[in-house]
Amino acid sequence: MTKFNGAIKRVCVSALLTVVLAGCVTTTDSRFAREADREKAVNSYIQLATAYVGKGNIDRARVHLERALELEPDSAGAHSVMGLVYQSEGEGQLAEESFQHALESDPGYTRGRVFYGAFLFGQQRYADARHQFQRAASDTGYADRASVFFNLGLTEERLGNVGPAAAAYRRSVELSRGDANSLLALSRMLVEQGKYDDAAGYYERLTMAMRRNPEMQHSPQSLLTGIRIARHFSDRDRESSLALLLKNKYPDSAEYKQYKVLSSDVE
Repeated sequence: MTKFNGAIKRVCVSALLTVVLAGCVTTTDSRFAREADREKAVNSYIQLATAYVGKGNIDRARVHLERALELEPDSAGAHSVMGLVYQSEGEGQLAEESFQHALESDPGYTRGRVFYGAFLFGQQRYADARHQFQRAASDTGYADRASVFFNLGLTEERLGNVGPAAAAYRRSVELSRGDANSLLALSRMLVEQGKYDDAAGYYERLTMAMRRNPEMQHSPQSLLTGIRIARHFSDRDRESSLALLLKNKYPDSAEYKQYKVLSSDVE
């Protein structure tokens, strides 16, 4: 069941081209073939390790990363995933050293920069995380750029920067073509800015997506955001409907407490 929460995430394998001329392979061709085989093996180990980290099998992930690093000691991909391994083990200093090693080896390795930004965010080092996400977001060729902007928006929020957070979420919406998490985050930020007309438009896109997908459910945040928009436009029926959902489904949530404060202030 989909809830609207944030999230972070993928490795390419090189193709091998073997050139055979007149029934024989030259020494140079053999060297390139060996190099391609080595690169393919390294990438395969990194892919496997990443999958094991995702499943929580850290021991297996470490085995594959050690094999990758034996073949390519400065592999940015391997060091980045090793950072995730150390992070999962609570070894913050070792994790940071691994992420930094990866980016020193390949400053253009955007996935590693995203991993590092997420690590810094988790350490509540929001200004440092913002720097990493901003650099990652500038890579127009990165496949998951929408999620980078979403993470940048979360970071700007933590720093209290409502305007930049809204701008980052807007880019995430544009790049993802209407991801539910991004639509909600942008709606919230626009409400915070008092831009209710814009907020209502994005919130309506969110509710339309929910109607198309029965598996999507309201979260406390989405309900409170809708309540605030409905109240601004004096839509009492919609406000009451959303408020009832919030009370019945999330009576212990911080958002329901905020709603009660909001209601008492009006009264």
